Order: sequence, then C-alpha cells, then structure tokens
Amino acid sequence: MTKLSNPSSTIRGIQALSVAAVLLSSVAGLSTVAVAQEQKPLVIARNLVVNSLDPARTSCDTCNMYMYAVYETLVRLGDDNKTITPALAEKWEANDNNTEFTFHLNPKAVFSDGTPVEAKDVKWSWERLANLQGGMAWLFDDVKSIETPDAHTVVVRLSAPDSEFLGKVIAPYAGVVNSVLASAQGAKATKQDAPTDAAEPWFLKNSAGSGPYALEAYSPNDELRLKRNAKYWSKPAEINSIVIRQTKDSVAQAQALESGAVDIAMQIAPDTAQVIKAPSVTVQTVPSYNFIYMALSPGAKANKVPLSLKVRQAIGYAIDYKSLIDFTIGGAGKLVPVAIPNGFPGTEGLPAPEFNIAKAKSLLAEEGLTGGFDLESMFPNENYYGVDMSTLMQFLQQNLAKVNIRLQLKPVTFPVWLDNVKGDHTPLTASFYAPDYFGTDQYVKTFGMIPGTRWLARSGGDKVEGILNKKEKELLDKAVAAPTDVRDQLYKEIASEMIKDRIIIPLVGPDTILAYNKKVVGMSYSVTAVLPLQNLSFAK
Repeated sequence: MTKLSNPSSTIRGIQALSVAAVLLSSVAGLSTVAVAQEQKPLVIARNLVVNSLDPARTSCDTCNMYMYAVYETLVRLGDDNKTITPALAEKWEANDNNTEFTFHLNPKAVFSDGTPVEAKDVKWSWERLANLQGGMAWLFDDVKSIETPDAHTVVVRLSAPDSEFLGKVIAPYAGVVNSVLASAQGAKATKQDAPTDAAEPWFLKNSAGSGPYALEAYSPNDELRLKRNAKYWSKPAEINSIVIRQTKDSVAQAQALESGAVDIAMQIAPDTAQVIKAPSVTVQTVPSYNFIYMALSPGAKANKVPLSLKVRQAIGYAIDYKSLIDFTIGGAGKLVPVAIPNGFPGTEGLPAPEFNIAKAKSLLAEEGLTGGFDLESMFPNENYYGVDMSTLMQFLQQNLAKVNIRLQLKPVTFPVWLDNVKGDHTPLTASFYAPDYFGTDQYVKTFGMIPGTRWLARSGGDKVEGILNKKEKELLDKAVAAPTDVRDQLYKEIASEMIKDRIIIPLVGPDTILAYNKKVVGMSYSVTAVLPLQNLSFAK
C-alpha cells in the first residue's frame, strides 16, 4: 500500500471542513488512489512465441519469464547471475563427487491454493518432466532416483557426477508443480502413464505453482496475463497484474513504449534504441549471455579444399571482430573468446579473438592456398538478438575475400538449414546459442569436439581425422566430479582447447537492451528468467 505523502496539505486545502473530517476524507481518498495504482497492470511488449504453458512441455524465452514467476524452483540464481540462493529449499548438500544432492524444503512454502509444498511434489514434478520427454527433459537425463524420506527432504541420486546439477535445478523448467491439483486435471508423472497425460490444455488456462504470480489468462498470439499470488509464502510481488502483450517487431514495441501504451519493450534492436527520444523512457544496454558464432565443417560434402587446422586458423584470423560488432549491431555487443558465454565458469581471463590478415595469409600460403579457394556457406536467413544474419554473412564474405577465400552465400529458412547441417553439412555457417541454465557443461557438450556432441557431428568431425579432442573429454570428466573452485579451472582448460579446435568461432555476444518507462523499478537481465517479473514495481 502506498504511504500517505503529506495529508496536511489536504487539510489546508479544505478549510471549511473539520480537522477530523479532513483527515478521514484524505485518508480515504489517498487509499483509493493507492488501490488504483496497485490494480493498474504493468504491460510488457514482446513477441510471445509460446510453445506451451505446461511446465513439463514448455521451452521458450517468454515461457522462462512465466515459469520463473509462477513455478518456484528449489534454488535460484542471485541478482549477480552467478550466486545460488535459497528458494523452496532453505538449504542443500552434495556428496564429494557430486552424485548425490539433498534438499531441505522450507516448511513455510505453500502453493497458490494454500496447500503445503512437499517433497512428493518435487519428485512428481521432476519425474513428469523427464518422462513426458518435452524439450527440456534432458536436464534430468542423469537422475537415477529421487527419494523423499520425509515431507521436507528430497534426495537426488545421479548416474554420473554432475558439479552443475544445481544449475539445472535453477532452470525454470525444474519449477515445482502442485502434484495433487495437476493430477486431478489429467497430469501423469510415471513413464508408463506419460502417453496418456492430458493436462496440457488445462495448463493453458490455469497454473499450479508456488511462485509470487499465478496465471490469470492466456490468449495465443495476443497476451499472457499474470496475477499476484495472494498466498505467496515469501516476499510478495509488488505489482498486482502483469500483461505480456503480443508485439512482434522492434519498431512497433518502441512506438508502444514511447506512446505510454506499454511500460516495458523487451526486444528493441540496437538501431531502434538509438532513435527512442521520449523523456519518459529509459534505455539501458547490458551484456547478455547469448552469442552468434561461425562454424566450420571439415567433413562437409561441398568442401573444395581440406579445411585443415591451419586453414581454419586462417579463417579465424581473417575476421575483423570489432568492426563486425559495429557493422551489424552498432557496437552494442561484446567479443566472445570461446563458445561459452562471458561470465560463465571457466571464461575469466581467456584471450580475445584476434584479427590478423598477415597471419591468415601466411597460414594459407603454408597450405599452398595463396590463390585462395571457393567456400560454400548455407545459413539461416533470420534475425537473432538484433543481428541480421544476412548482413553478418555479407560482412564475413567481404573479410574473407581479403585473403582470397571466396564465400558463396546461400541463405535459407531455419528448417532447411538444420536439415543441411545434420546431413551433408555446409563448409561454413553461422548460428546462435543461448543458455538453458547457468552452467558451462552444456556448452562443452554442444560445441566441444567430444564423442556425441552436436557440433562434432555437424562438422563431420566424427568422420575426419584430427578433429576429435580426447583432452576435452578427460577434462570434462574431472570437472563434473570436482568442487566448484577446481571445476572452474578445469573448464578454463577445456575452453582453451575449444579455442584451439577452430571449429566453432564466436563472432559477437549481442548486448541486451532494457527499454522501459521511468516509473518502472527493478528492471534487470537474468540468465534463467530473462526478466525476473517478481522484482518489478512502480516508483512510489
């Protein structure tokens, strides 16, 4: 409730009334204003692109915001985006090799219907996520068993060490669901019952979480509306209602923000941000954990010459990274040394990518390629985090031409691109990546030259000599079983090996632009939540 700022000024303004009457009318009037302010929704403009609101099936940026606000996780990531803090679990322990984790639930925690959050709900929620095999089920691939010795204790045993299991527990997809309520609506948690789970339509109209907000209404391609959970067991949200309104493009979002139609615009492109002039709007640029990368495929069918290590190194040296950031997003981005986001474990102190035309030419000469060669490049003709991929690829084409590498650009739709990189591959391409949780192992298991990784296969490295990197696998096995301080040093060694591979070459980490009305307090960027809605309030 808003505090009375100066009731005496009202007394002086209504001298005909008695002092008592003035005080009563002032308090009543200001209380009405305060209630009106509380009831005014905060409106956010963004492209919704919601695939599901079912916690076991959801996977999208808007979904992350929704899940983080509605379904509490056992632990959370602090405002510094690296410290693990209590949530439903007030404390936790891990054994020496990170194969067993014990969580102790806060007995004060309740769901939005007032029923207690218990260990059985955690077990049910995580088993349902794993057994329904939705997009994020892999987070719990290594979970061997979940035991609940009492109502407030959860013991998780893993089939292999995982020093970053807590990062997976932080992910919004690991939010805890009211198992009794959801089961009554057709939700199933066991593997044998999963094929008959019929709860997804119910989750589009209802929620069953313990977070500071609950679902009020959802209209596909229109809006997602949240309401404050009146029974939230911890610090209550300050805003009564939040509306995420479908607004597809950057310009439309900016116009709505400047007009006052919305309070926050979430996907403002760098060039659009530069023309926002309304005095009521604040525009901030903060580093993100997303990046755009170039990928080379030594095993691609279309290769005209072998993409040896020296050729791959030459390609890396031929790129003017700083100019690329200026050219594609007006300087609103950061250099990224390795295919792991800046700020994640193991990235501190890594060397920045180097632009050196002389080195590039020398390496190509050593391979007998002074005259250059043609190089095919199929890529997704999309826009990721404000980076237009066609513009970026044209920049790469111009850079590589300076060392006589003639890049043949083939823009295609994302599905066509994906089929190609999974099939015959393409000699050079570019794409994007964003974290699914706070943890480095997901990047090593995606971009490392280790058996079974996505980009070992997409590069054709599983069929070409010299691409597999056994050292990365050895270091990873040690890292996942190590305590945090040792783990981070091992990840740094892995990162150095990934840089040497010259298969994945990061190009830019686009900054995130926070654009919002100045009356909004608490704007921030989060690895897991994108935007933590429960931190928002209106200025008093």
